[in-house]
Amino acid sequence: MTTDFIQTKLAIKGGTGASIAAYLKKIGLVNSDASPTDLYKRFRNTQTSGASIAEAIRIGYRELFDINEYCYALNDKDLLSLVCQATGASAASRTAELTIATFKNLKAFADFDAKSKTVDTMSEEVVTPTTPTYRAPTNNQESLGLNLSYTINLNLPATSDQAVFNAIFRSLREHLLNGE
Repeated sequence: MTTDFIQTKLAIKGGTGASIAAYLKKIGLVNSDASPTDLYKRFRNTQTSGASIAEAIRIGYRELFDINEYCYALNDKDLLSLVCQATGASAASRTAELTIATFKNLKAFADFDAKSKTVDTMSEEVVTPTTPTYRAPTNNQESLGLNLSYTINLNLPATSDQAVFNAIFRSLREHLLNGE
């Protein structure tokens, strides 16, 4: 799912088109390399599309389902309250309004009562990226080395000041990469 595909085939241009690929990754329909997932392939099948969208909603809105596993059945007022609780957004915010609108638009295609694969298995495949492991060189070929890997998710501040970003990444390099 490339930007060219979204703009050319789906005819969605501008900022909306640019954000769709990231959203489809978030809900598990597209892999990080922009290739379709099995969930997307099940969505394309009319027999399983409702269950697959329900599963995609569970993946993309996991925080809501962690608080209320039947959040898809809530009325608008209760859903707004739940979104505000999960995101920290105010009830009058445009973010909360758009989150609910998107949730409801997807929900119109979903069949939450249908049998589907377990959400936990699919969400772990989508959320957990593979990271390279580092193996310390050893002199003894028969010994087992300790392999460690970690994933860091950064929420960077909304600033155009390059010094802020330099300080953040310098600190990461000093404290994580140098082993201090």
